[in-house]
Amino acid sequence: MLPVEERFGPYGGRFVPETLIGALDELTAAWSEAREDDAFQAELGRLLRDFVGRPTPLYLAERLSERVGRRTYLKREDLAHTGAHKINNAVGQALLAKRMGKTRIIAETGAGQHGVATATACALLGLDCVVYMGTEDIRRQAPNVERMNLLGAKVEPVDAGARTLKEAVSAAIRDWVATVADTHYVIGSAVGPAPFPALVRDLQRVIGDEARSQAIDAEGVVPARVIACVGGGSNSIGTFYGFLDDPTELIGVEAAGEGIETGRHGASLSAGST
Repeated sequence: MLPVEERFGPYGGRFVPETLIGALDELTAAWSEAREDDAFQAELGRLLRDFVGRPTPLYLAERLSERVGRRTYLKREDLAHTGAHKINNAVGQALLAKRMGKTRIIAETGAGQHGVATATACALLGLDCVVYMGTEDIRRQAPNVERMNLLGAKVEPVDAGARTLKEAVSAAIRDWVATVADTHYVIGSAVGPAPFPALVRDLQRVIGDEARSQAIDAEGVVPARVIACVGGGSNSIGTFYGFLDDPTELIGVEAAGEGIETGRHGASLSAGST
């Protein structure tokens, strides 16, 4: 049985090649220490402020509020550097990897946003960066591929299976197994073996912490509801975590595709099973 901090209820744990167990133990210990290290947290806070551009605004969407009949605010993560929340986690993990003595970063990407964020963090901190990406995604997301190249990252095409994110993940894990001594794998979603879901949550909770404080400043109370899209889960887990002790209703929205009943959808939490 794994320690309780490696599980989320019945979920979580580690199902990885034995070669990676030591690296995951090392990562767990390093993050546990870094969380309590004032100097590390100060440096991370400085980068989030001066490089990422935090805090991001909480914007009152007036016409949307009129349309839905309640005051509705938007947390503008699109205004963070590189255009999405992905940079919060990428900068944090890259800084942690450097603290651990790693010199090389690998990542996987589908649409390219996590790849761009990771390449950006590596360029900032002077780390080698390799991003695995399916050839079909490379075709569809050429502008983000160009951005990664301009940032000095090496984009490794994966021409197997559906040639999309799933195959890129498999290729990245194979790389990590072979290069674990000097390489850190920056996972961008709330997935993967422990401690990655908790690590991603901790690095993305800045969204929820800021939103809670900003909502109280604007309205005097915490929101009645907080709504976040759920894909890989990093945006939602980071947002929701700031409100767990409040009476706020937390709502995650998954992609229903052609309809839940068709089986052609992305609603793995609503319709999936373990």
